[in-house]
Amino acid sequence: MTTTFTMDHDWLVFDPSPSPPTFRLPPGSVDAHCHVFGPGAIFPFAPERKYTPCDAGKDELFHLRDFLGVEKNVVVQATCHGSDNAAMLDVLDSAAGRARGVATVEPDVSRRELEEMHERGVRGVRFNYVRRLVDPEPDAYYHRIVEKIAPLGWHVVVYFEAADLAERWDLFTSLDTPVVVDHLGRPDVTKSVDGPEFAQFLRLMRERENVWCKVTCPERLSVSGPPDFTDTVPFARRVVDEFPDRVLWGTDWPHPNLKGFMPDDGKIVDFIPRIAPSEELQAKLLVDNPARLYWEQN
Repeated sequence: MTTTFTMDHDWLVFDPSPSPPTFRLPPGSVDAHCHVFGPGAIFPFAPERKYTPCDAGKDELFHLRDFLGVEKNVVVQATCHGSDNAAMLDVLDSAAGRARGVATVEPDVSRRELEEMHERGVRGVRFNYVRRLVDPEPDAYYHRIVEKIAPLGWHVVVYFEAADLAERWDLFTSLDTPVVVDHLGRPDVTKSVDGPEFAQFLRLMRERENVWCKVTCPERLSVSGPPDFTDTVPFARRVVDEFPDRVLWGTDWPHPNLKGFMPDDGKIVDFIPRIAPSEELQAKLLVDNPARLYWEQN
C-alpha cells in the first residue's frame, strides 16, 4: 500500500539547479555529510518524526554528486526516517562502492542486523541531541548502542548545539570509538572564536584524539548570511588549522529544516578554500580523512 505524505507548508525545497562551482574538487573528494528523504511513497517517513520534508532521493543525490565533481558520499540517516534505515541503505546498495552510511539504531538492535548493515556499507551511528528535532535519551541508552557497534569498528556521530556540550561532556569523553561532531558543534558565531564557549569545544578535540569534526553548514550557522557566510570562517579555519587530520566536509544536502533561504550547493563547494586554503589542507579534508574513516576500515 502506498502512503502519501504532504511536506510541511514552510519547508524549503533544495535548489534543483545549483551553479557550477568555481573551485575544482581534488580527485577522490568525499561529501561526508548528506541525507536522503524517501521518496516517501517508497520509504515512508517515521510516525514519530518532527517534520515532514520534500522527497529527495538517491537519483537527485547522485546527480548532485556528479555535477559538483564529488567522487563519493557519506549518507547520514535523516531523523524523519527514525531508525528505519531503508532509504539510506538503498543508496549504498545503488552506489557501486561509492557511498558509505551512518545509521540510527536502537539499543535492542541485533548483532545480525548490524553485521548486515556493515556489509552494505554502514560505518557509524548517529546520536542526535537537538531537541527541536528529537527527544534525547539518557546516557545509558547511548552506551548500550556503543557496546554493540564498537566491535565492528564503527564510529559515533554526535549532533548537538553548543549549549548542550557541558551536559553531554561525560558521555562524549567516555567513548573509545571515534566520535565525529556534526557542524562544528553548532557554535554561536556572534560570539568570539576565542570565547569560552568555543574554547570548550576546542578543549574536547585537544584532550580527546578520537574526536573528529565536520566543518560543515556555514549556511546553517551564519548570521551574516549568504553568499559569503563570513562570520563562520574563523571557527572553521581554527579547527582545520589545528586538527587537519580529524576534519571532514560535506554539503548537508538537501539542507533539512532551513528557514529563510536555500543555499546554492555550488557556492557551498566554493566555500572550501576559505576554510582550507592550501592544497595540502584540502586533500586532507576532502580525500585523505574521509577515506581513512570510511573506506580503509574493515
